[in-house]
Amino acid sequence: MTARDDLPADLHDRAFTFVAARQAGVSVSRLRAHDLERWSRGIYGPAGRDVTLRERAEVHLAATADAWVSHRTAAALQDLFLPPWVDDHAQIHLSKPTHLPRARRKGVAGHRVRIRPGELHHVDGLLMTTPARTWLDLAVELGEEFRIALGDQLIRRPRSGLEKGREKPLATTSELRELLDAHVWMKGVGLARAALEHMRVGADSVPESLLRQAIAAAGLPEPELQISLVPLDPYSPSGDMGYPRIKLVIQYEGAHHDDEAQRLRDARRDRAFRDAGWTVLLVRLEDLRDGFRAVIREIRGHLAAAAA
Repeated sequence: MTARDDLPADLHDRAFTFVAARQAGVSVSRLRAHDLERWSRGIYGPAGRDVTLRERAEVHLAATADAWVSHRTAAALQDLFLPPWVDDHAQIHLSKPTHLPRARRKGVAGHRVRIRPGELHHVDGLLMTTPARTWLDLAVELGEEFRIALGDQLIRRPRSGLEKGREKPLATTSELRELLDAHVWMKGVGLARAALEHMRVGADSVPESLLRQAIAAAGLPEPELQISLVPLDPYSPSGDMGYPRIKLVIQYEGAHHDDEAQRLRDARRDRAFRDAGWTVLLVRLEDLRDGFRAVIREIRGHLAAAAA
């Protein structure tokens, strides 16, 4: 039995194109060996190994001229929110300009779109749609509340020094309006325009965005977002949302709040609000699963008591 030749180091244990393999001196017969799989026309990868979404996107992009990563693939690679029914990455989404034929190969969902300068950028070496253009491309798939939630993620407040990638918003409302005005005939642009009117700066997570929308849908006054206990003090404790007029602050406790250090910070924050005469309403995952019904009843009660 003849031993297999080792693959070149830059092709070992990753996906690659036929062209890259031949340029590296790999024979056609070596590509037929059992340690490799033919994923699609002109694309090979290691057999039996889970390959990351980025690896798949990279190799499909390398095999497809004049294309860029788009839609749900671009969203996932940029850590943008996707609801469960869109968070399926069996296919890599690639787009091309309208004057070129769409990408057609196994493992690829091809699109033909009109693109403007500034709507593409490179992320870790991969050409893909910007977060704003990705939001527009996905407008038809997301559903109203999730179009708004993803939009809130784009325009959220910067948190310089506290979290990587939060030095500035991913887009501003004026940039999104300009984007929509430039694609007035695009499918989904009306849905995106309607969502933009309900987006707010300050919803710091998807659950917070969904909670804010649920409050508005219940006919309650829209809460203020990112409330500072001591305005203008950069070190003041802050709340996710609430009603300063009646001293009600609402905090969404996500999974990261289970960390011991975070729990201590949360306790100090809540104690500061309570010592200042505020009511602190804590909202958890169970409330999200219940459509925030109990939370809305409690908010309604506080507002009614204040009015009386």
